[in-house]
Amino acid sequence: MTTQLPGTLADRIRGQVIRPGDPDYEDARHVYNAMIDARPHLIIRCAGTDDVVAAVRYATETGRAVAVRGGGHSVPGFGTADDAVVVDLSAMQAVDVDPAARTASAGGGTTWGRFNDATAASGLATTGGIISTTGVGGLTLGGGIGYLSRGAGLSCDNLVAAEVVTADGRVVTADEDENADLFWALRGGGGNFGVVTRFTYRLQPVDQIYGGPVFFELADAPAVLTFFREFIRDAPREYGGFPALQIAPPLPFVPEARVGEPFVAVVSCYNGPAEEGERIIAGLREVAAPVAEHVGPMPYPALNSAFDPLVPPGLQHYWKAAFVTELTDEAIAAHVEHGARLPVVNSTVHIYPINGAVHDVAPDATAFGHRDADFATVIAGMWPDPADNEANTRWVRDYYAAIAPHSQAGGYTNFASADDAAKVAENYGANYERLREVKRAWDPGNLFRLNQNIRP
Repeated sequence: MTTQLPGTLADRIRGQVIRPGDPDYEDARHVYNAMIDARPHLIIRCAGTDDVVAAVRYATETGRAVAVRGGGHSVPGFGTADDAVVVDLSAMQAVDVDPAARTASAGGGTTWGRFNDATAASGLATTGGIISTTGVGGLTLGGGIGYLSRGAGLSCDNLVAAEVVTADGRVVTADEDENADLFWALRGGGGNFGVVTRFTYRLQPVDQIYGGPVFFELADAPAVLTFFREFIRDAPREYGGFPALQIAPPLPFVPEARVGEPFVAVVSCYNGPAEEGERIIAGLREVAAPVAEHVGPMPYPALNSAFDPLVPPGLQHYWKAAFVTELTDEAIAAHVEHGARLPVVNSTVHIYPINGAVHDVAPDATAFGHRDADFATVIAGMWPDPADNEANTRWVRDYYAAIAPHSQAGGYTNFASADDAAKVAENYGANYERLREVKRAWDPGNLFRLNQNIRP
């Protein structure tokens, strides 16, 4: 049976309101993680900030939680929930680039693919993620680790202003001068403080990068990971690559007989002269003989979208994350042992370096609370068949248990799963208590609780 939409809300919304029983409801209630099977009260596909205001006020009036959806990639499925009001920002993807000022503003539902294409036309970019279908919003609010982090800082370090719809339905600007406490909290504190309807970023010159993946035998993983650990300490900041444990996908550059086998890989991104990028990758080849590689000059958006086919909508997702101060020999041994058991090609383990420009920012300058970490590790369990949920979830948990003794207590909130709620203080890290103070000031009723939640 179709529920009746309150006329007052229908009158206030320019976008689409989708209710249970509507033809679009079944598709609209789903997010990227197919484990999530929630049935929200309403899905409001907002056409602009005014729609977001109306949606937030309606949720408050009816006593329902707000689920904010940008790219929809949240592993715990925070972009939907039973009986929630889903504020879907996916139609809000306008990107305005100012090449002279080297800034770009993006609607709250913008994906990194769209953002990168818009800024690349001017030879510019900012730190984004690894998968281009990810939304700029969730990534930035949680910190924002990507290929350009070592040279340009986190995504949140490049945020210069935000337009925010607050829990009481106001529209405010947050920047260094206006609502500075809110601006501080948005840069690493997640979606706890409001709905960001517009992000304005500082851009860097980025045109052709030199990079791509190089696959090595798993037996060479100790040597490759040890080399990378030492190399990245003082590597040029233009280098933004990372090591990974990955099953070889069926790609033209992978020998057909080796497709489906686990390897250690290094995915490189050098934002500078191609000859210098090649010199760095040549150093990797001296450590071990590559089995397969696909490196060369390419536009930055091409690398940023290269792994999209491995992460289509509809996979089962269960992830674990750990910040790492030192990639010890014991940790490397654990990676080799458990990386050999990768269940399917979609699953992967990435060890992102977050030194360089990330360490230039003072620990209390933004809400991101792990400026002392050198790496951010993610065990990204992704697979197509729900029948494998128990076994593959166990693989992720066993892997995490093996690296946890060699890691910090907290992990990157953007990589956390729903069962990591008990670790929220550790995951937000050094600035957690100040985040609670800002939460009490801006959302004392915890309307925005569908996230890695900071309770007031």
